[in-house]
Amino acid sequence: MSELMSQIGFLLLGAAEMLVLLGFGFAVIMPSIDRWSKRFFIAFFAVLVLYGGLGILEEIINILADLQSAKAIVYYFETLLVSVLMPMMTAYLLHCCREDWLHSALFRLVTVLWIVFFLMLDISPFVTWFYSLSPDHQFYRGPLYSVIITPLIVIQVINLTSVIRWRSKLSKRYFCAFLIGLLPMTVAMFILFYISAFTFFAFSLALCALSMFAIILFSQIEQYVRQQKEIAHQRASIMILQMRPHFIYNTMMTIYYLCKQNPDLAQQVTLDFTTYLRKNFTAIASEELIPFSVELEHTRAYLAVEQAQFEDSLLVDFDTPHLDFRLPPLTLQPIVENAIKHGMDPDSEPLHILIRSRRANSGNIIIVENNGTDFKPADENEPHIALNNIQQRLEIMCRGKMTIAPRRGGGTLVKLTIPWQY
Repeated sequence: MSELMSQIGFLLLGAAEMLVLLGFGFAVIMPSIDRWSKRFFIAFFAVLVLYGGLGILEEIINILADLQSAKAIVYYFETLLVSVLMPMMTAYLLHCCREDWLHSALFRLVTVLWIVFFLMLDISPFVTWFYSLSPDHQFYRGPLYSVIITPLIVIQVINLTSVIRWRSKLSKRYFCAFLIGLLPMTVAMFILFYISAFTFFAFSLALCALSMFAIILFSQIEQYVRQQKEIAHQRASIMILQMRPHFIYNTMMTIYYLCKQNPDLAQQVTLDFTTYLRKNFTAIASEELIPFSVELEHTRAYLAVEQAQFEDSLLVDFDTPHLDFRLPPLTLQPIVENAIKHGMDPDSEPLHILIRSRRANSGNIIIVENNGTDFKPADENEPHIALNNIQQRLEIMCRGKMTIAPRRGGGTLVKLTIPWQY
């Protein structure tokens, strides 16, 4: 029976070690974790890796003979490593609550309790007050075993009550993560107060650590995505504020000459230009997806202004029966503007732009094609027409895609795909 329990314990420790190594690997390679949390989890899982390795070594020692002193050393370091995790959790909790953990009275109290435990652990190999190991590697509790484990239980209770007390300073995910990380460990410590169940304690410790890490990792990823959305929105705002000066100048001069030649058209161009500007500045305040019909109106206003300047050199057709979906602001209009800038050639035939929208199996489709010169990427110094930001915002805000390809017969074809749920 004891041999079977030893084999089960060995398997559990092996599984726990694999789980901890997995967590350690994720902590090392994941870029979305902030630097402090990254260092904490690397150190935390490194301690667990060492603890698991010592647990496996202990099971091997149980199979071999005449290694009682070796097991005593292994048990000492196992206990020491587990104890280190508890003040580490206190420091991380204080960090997450934006407290100065190095100067915190709570952390000092926990440190004092840990030092008391450490001093008792240091003398335990030389006395039998706390515990002893028999020649056949059996663990026996001493009369003061409850005394040595009490400081650790107190630390765990302090950590758990602090999480509950400071729950308003933590997000829901972090609050749940700390409960998942601390509550089972606290229960396990109370169990160890009465019975020896070190193997199951090690396995539960690894599972709790991984669960906590997973929740915090997901939270960090969500925060990273939110930051990317904010960056994309700021870039879009910069795009709006950096409109091409010559476009504004040409528009104003067009309106100036039309005031004498065609006052009605001058009024219409003024209205279209005002609509274009209003849509631009409205997009600054928009951090969410907008209806395609709104983006289409913005594009129509822009094209109307350009057509007033280029007259018969610019032809535009719309085939947009499908309007019932949403997309990031400033998606279609910059693509059309890019087509005019790179496609317009005074020495060639008129530039013809066709804008289409469809509902397909792959999602909502927008196609912008022109018969101008072959596509050339926008200059990175001109963020108003740079397409990279459009692609980034599509991916982040609605998991959309943009493809750019040569058009059959010359020109460029841009295809946007936006999932149905948007």
